Amino acid sequence: MRNVANIYSEAARAGRKPISFEVFPPKGDLTLETAREMAGHLAQVHPDFISVTYSAGGGGNKQATAAIASMIQTEFSVPTVAHLTCAGMTEADYAHAVAELHELGVHNVLALRGDLPEGEGERAAYAPFTHAYNLCERLVTDGFCVGGAAYPEGHVTCFDDVANIAHLKQKQDAGASFFITQLFFDNDCFYRFREAAQATGITTPISCGIMPFLSKQQIQRMVFLCGASLPAPIIKLLARWEHDPASLRQAGIEYACNQLVDLAKQGVDGLHVYTMNHPDIARAAVCALRESGQV
Repeated sequence: MRNVANIYSEAARAGRKPISFEVFPPKGDLTLETAREMAGHLAQVHPDFISVTYSAGGGGNKQATAAIASMIQTEFSVPTVAHLTCAGMTEADYAHAVAELHELGVHNVLALRGDLPEGEGERAAYAPFTHAYNLCERLVTDGFCVGGAAYPEGHVTCFDDVANIAHLKQKQDAGASFFITQLFFDNDCFYRFREAAQATGITTPISCGIMPFLSKQQIQRMVFLCGASLPAPIIKLLARWEHDPASLRQAGIEYACNQLVDLAKQGVDGLHVYTMNHPDIARAAVCALRESGQV
């Protein structure tokens, strides 16, 4: 299956932006059969790759990640990226994860620190993989194409913009060959981040991660987890459609599509859509980009 780093290189030479989607096993409810049906819908709009993550907050069916990634690339010929978190990971855990990925033929991995396991803060702090770049180094050594996370507004535990960019540089130096950003709702935040990253010597392609808001509860949860800022237009949409769930969902998808079109026009390296396991979000994103002449 294709190396994701090559996908970015080939797209850049062709003058286009890779488009990717993300799916996740939410608390074990996404069975392989359900994932197969969803992947079939996503494959119909021809993404450059699909990433498979753990669910937010450290829960979810982690064991399904590699299996779902393998199924998607085997049955639908779509390259996949399996997320792997290292918080609290032991050498034995790492060896097991790597063996499983190799066995299933998954060669692209997004290396993340992840959420600290509840009640295991001390063990996580002294584990051999303290930071994402530690995991990145090992995975590259073991033959994987490795990506890392980028945080346009900083990680929720990082309060220094300079340190935020320095952490990104550490991942690049450790061998990361692509980055995918945390979700953001204000494109100007990304443009400032991109400028700072380039000034610090970041040359690795960065895909912009965009997630539509579908409900007030969802956006409140994501803002709390990720620390993303809410621009005034979103606050106004939430106020306008608060008591009309269907209209609010549509407004959220349209807002995300407008973000994607603007980012494409500004020449970003790639576009990554957090689909939340809803194929209609992926279809809407691709349709908006096509209608704007950006794909």
